Amino acid sequence: MNVDLLITGISQLVTARGGGAKHGAAMRELEVIREASIAITGGRITWTGRFLDWDGQASATVDVEGRAVVPALIDPHTHAVWAGDRLADFDARTSGKSYEEILRAGGGIRSSIRATAAASQEDLVCLAVPRINRLLHSGATTIEIKSGYGFTTAAEIAMLEAIQRLRAVTPARLLSTLLIHIPPSDAAERARYVIDTCNDLIPKVATRKLASAVDVFVEQEAWHTEEAALILECAKRHGMKIKLHTEQFQRIGGLELGVRLGVLSVDHLEACVSEQLALLASSSTIATILPGVSLHLGIPAAPGRQLIDSGVAVAVGTDLNPGSSPLFSAVTALALAVRLNGLTASEALVAGTVNAACALDVIDIGRLEAGLHADFLVLEGSDWRELVYTLGANPVREVWAQGQRVAR
Repeated sequence: MNVDLLITGISQLVTARGGGAKHGAAMRELEVIREASIAITGGRITWTGRFLDWDGQASATVDVEGRAVVPALIDPHTHAVWAGDRLADFDARTSGKSYEEILRAGGGIRSSIRATAAASQEDLVCLAVPRINRLLHSGATTIEIKSGYGFTTAAEIAMLEAIQRLRAVTPARLLSTLLIHIPPSDAAERARYVIDTCNDLIPKVATRKLASAVDVFVEQEAWHTEEAALILECAKRHGMKIKLHTEQFQRIGGLELGVRLGVLSVDHLEACVSEQLALLASSSTIATILPGVSLHLGIPAAPGRQLIDSGVAVAVGTDLNPGSSPLFSAVTALALAVRLNGLTASEALVAGTVNAACALDVIDIGRLEAGLHADFLVLEGSDWRELVYTLGANPVREVWAQGQRVAR
């Protein structure tokens, strides 16, 4: 076998076994190859195994000098494009105001909508670049970015166009999601907004392929299940994938709606209870948990341990956003999932790689095996568990995407 590149000197090559984990037990199954190598051609993996078993020829060789290698991380939930800040919200919350109280008073998401609407598309791109770079350096080579701070059709499209422009300035793979975030305050305007979303915004986004999925925020202070169902059914008719923000603060039927409609993922789940676990476990929907929110808002963490023990496939994301999770590190999100959500180190790695890929419906990343993209991380140390053990320092030494070193 002749290949473009051979990575040698790998103390531990660690990856999830097989395809997307759909049962809790599978989340603990890692393949660990010691004294390993990876062969790469055309940006894809052609072979993995023990270096002593390699019998091919390589045009180039890179020695990682006894360090561990894991799949590159995938961040399946961010809001990385926004303008303005939420420092006033932070002051209010640390002074005793709840997230919902701040939102009702015109702060929260609504303040980000005002600031984002006032920004130019060029401003949005420039502001987002360093955020994407931080996520990339933390190990995320695939990043989902939601709109949702635009509110109007024109502003939402401008946000999605900004995400398109970001693809030209980063080696990370960026996936766009149209987020229907919060409704107008007036009941009559609220009904009209749903109609306009279905008749105008979603068709325009689908026609121009500005996003691959539609997400809806289902909460008492956001959209209700009947409205979300109309929006998500419209998205499906236009050939788009569907997702849900739900069970963050209250249970108003969002998880049940998501399972019924077959959404890719239900995200947040801080308010999820044991009675809902069997329903989610019986579906193909991924549970995406976001520990940065629990840390920043001081709310109960999503029941990651119970979800996995019930047979639910769990993914982990940063939820990077200015209000509830100013978390710029995908690897820190995994470390927090271990400490706040009860995941083991092995489960966290699966949640941040192959399961996160499933949450985005992407099949060519998330594992280290022949035929997939050569997206991987070289860690600072020789033991892969340092990935989720380390706090306050970046355990990632090198980030590789499609067979190229893209961050160090």
